[in-house]
Amino acid sequence: MITYKQYRPTSVDSHIEIRGDEDRESWLVLPCGRNRDSDCLDESNFHSALKSLGGEGEDVEVHRFGHWACGWFEIILVRPGTNAAKKAEEIEARLVVCLFLDECDHSEREMEAANETWQCCFSNAERIKYIRDYRSEFEFHSFADMLGCARGNYFGGYESELLNG
Repeated sequence: MITYKQYRPTSVDSHIEIRGDEDRESWLVLPCGRNRDSDCLDESNFHSALKSLGGEGEDVEVHRFGHWACGWFEIILVRPGTNAAKKAEEIEARLVVCLFLDECDHSEREMEAANETWQCCFSNAERIKYIRDYRSEFEFHSFADMLGCARGNYFGGYESELLNG
């Protein structure tokens, strides 16, 4: 895990200098930050990591920055040599072998995003066309179920296909 002093948001950035943070230079940076453009996975891992650490406190801080490319970003800092630091190392190790810190949280975030996209970005005609074009992705239990989906009440297909497809 890298220290705050070593941290660079992107390879073209220099160290983020925030006045008054000299005492934080040795703190550890979790490898799961988020920014304005974060997807469901980034959001889920950020919030799950923060939750696993017990939220912000004496040994855990969220630092927020403006950024030239993505508008803003946030990182989680952890005081070294604490129980939170041990937990942060476990989080980092888990992210090496697994994409998700909390699969249920990620799935819920994807479902919310798919429902919002389905409702706000598709007209009724576009939803009907999508259902016809991708019929195998949908499983309707009744005519009312299909109608509710077509009217944009909820998305009844595979969230990842709608969001990433």
